[in-house]
Amino acid sequence: MEVKHGLGYQNYEKIMRNHIFYIDKTDFIKQWWDYADEVTLITRPRRFGKTLNMSTIECSFSNCYAGRGDLFEGRKVWEDEALRGLQGTYPVIFMTFAGAKSGYDYQGRNDTKIIQVEGMKTAVKKIIARTYKKFEDIMKSDLFDDGDRKYYASVKKDMTDETAVTSISILSMYLEKYYQKKVMILLDEYDTPMQDAWIYGYWDEAAAFFRSFFVNTFKDNESMERGLITGITRISKESIFPELNHLKVVTTTSDKYATCFGFTEKEVFEALDSAGLGGHKSGVKKWYDGFIFGKYADIYNPWSIISFIENNANYEAYWANTNSNELVSTLIQTGDVEVKKTMEDLLSGKSFTAPIDEQIVFNRLNGNTNAIWSLLLAAGYLKTIDKEPPREDRKGKQQYTLTLTNREVLMMFEDMVKDWFGKSDVSAYYNEFINALLHDNVRRMNTFMNKVALHTFSYFDTGNRPSEATHPERFYHGFVLGMIVNLSDKYKVTSNRESGYGRYDVMIEPYDKNEKAFLFAFKVLDEDDDEKTLDDTVANALAQIEEKQYETVLIASGFAPENIRKYGFGFQGQKCLIG
Repeated sequence: MEVKHGLGYQNYEKIMRNHIFYIDKTDFIKQWWDYADEVTLITRPRRFGKTLNMSTIECSFSNCYAGRGDLFEGRKVWEDEALRGLQGTYPVIFMTFAGAKSGYDYQGRNDTKIIQVEGMKTAVKKIIARTYKKFEDIMKSDLFDDGDRKYYASVKKDMTDETAVTSISILSMYLEKYYQKKVMILLDEYDTPMQDAWIYGYWDEAAAFFRSFFVNTFKDNESMERGLITGITRISKESIFPELNHLKVVTTTSDKYATCFGFTEKEVFEALDSAGLGGHKSGVKKWYDGFIFGKYADIYNPWSIISFIENNANYEAYWANTNSNELVSTLIQTGDVEVKKTMEDLLSGKSFTAPIDEQIVFNRLNGNTNAIWSLLLAAGYLKTIDKEPPREDRKGKQQYTLTLTNREVLMMFEDMVKDWFGKSDVSAYYNEFINALLHDNVRRMNTFMNKVALHTFSYFDTGNRPSEATHPERFYHGFVLGMIVNLSDKYKVTSNRESGYGRYDVMIEPYDKNEKAFLFAFKVLDEDDDEKTLDDTVANALAQIEEKQYETVLIASGFAPENIRKYGFGFQGQKCLIG
């Protein structure tokens, strides 16, 4: 039977029925059953097979698939006699919150938050109502009275919040009564609405709603046999899991289930050989390898590998471009100076160290640099290449050495930075500034740099103070990130950070030694340095270049002195002067 390398399949039964390419991960069923944790939360980056593994659990245990042992014949799980006997014997509730978003973004309205919160709740209620619809035939049984049927009918998209947060525990009770067996509850992408809530500013309202939902569903539910939750991030227990003391959390740093999500290198190379693409192993490794789960390195994203095979060995950023990456972009754009400095290093192929707390506290992401790296690690954009044991002064947090996961992720970040300067007029202003720079036209450099600054200061603001009152260094680093990315085909852009208040130096070095090289010094007008005007600030910035003797570095690397351009940038608020 010919195997089809189809994309987007997340239903195990459908994959088997249509003979879609599948790497056997059914051992996950046995591992999950044998570990016997009452409620398990597993976090993995998106497109790593979470939904498919949940569907596999459903097909294995759900009585909706009773007598469907054919789905597992020849698979690893079918070697276990006990699990063969359990196939199709449990009532299973399977939901996904993938679409549980507000659906609203009305800018400028006083009631925007109210509309967004209600939109999110309505989306969740629709998911619950569809789940009830799936089991509605049980209400025909004499086991239930008219009161039960009336309640069952009340579970719909306009139900009250009180009904919604208790609805799954009550459905569990009904199913146990009907089938005389406790229920398994599977919840996929539990954190999607929480991420949306943080981006659009209604985190507290969403957290209160889901806190009640999770307590009722997974703690105060005597009809539940086991629960399995999956998502990208481990949201802090205090935020939405305060009373779930029995919750077993398995993150990407855990060895548990490490090879059950994603493809191992052995599996990838075997798939390439089967598709006649064995000659691409080194290229595939360079582009798509890099994920590390627990002690297991060389884990690959399934979406990228299947896309690569389906597209006849065409190298693209498949996984990184399957989402808007809005949360990541927001965090980096509005992050502090240290965030942007670290991004410069990452885009240049470097690594950095940071303490990681795997319990993401979304309402503390603003101003918490390490929380941002924790989230990027959980989401798969960063990988760990070394770690130190926890120390007392870090309050038990693990110190990791981190870098970008692979080439695909690098390209995603490059595209993200380009997009910051690709918005309407900003793109034209930025390109005009670069063109003026290359042609030694200082007057036009000043014109277009001021236009870029005026239109982009707000992109790089933390949002908690007006841009005019904040330190402009966030803009400098965002602008330098743009140069690093946009000039990377012909220039190497590096920065010197031996700077005090408001200073930031840049070296733009062409790969062709016969082309012009550039030295920048950024400086904020500082009255403590006897600067009365921006002309004084520019003069001090240029003096800084001479003091640090950057020109000597370029001359030593082969550039003629006459091909080296030096510019001082003086800033006062959003106003810039270049000289």
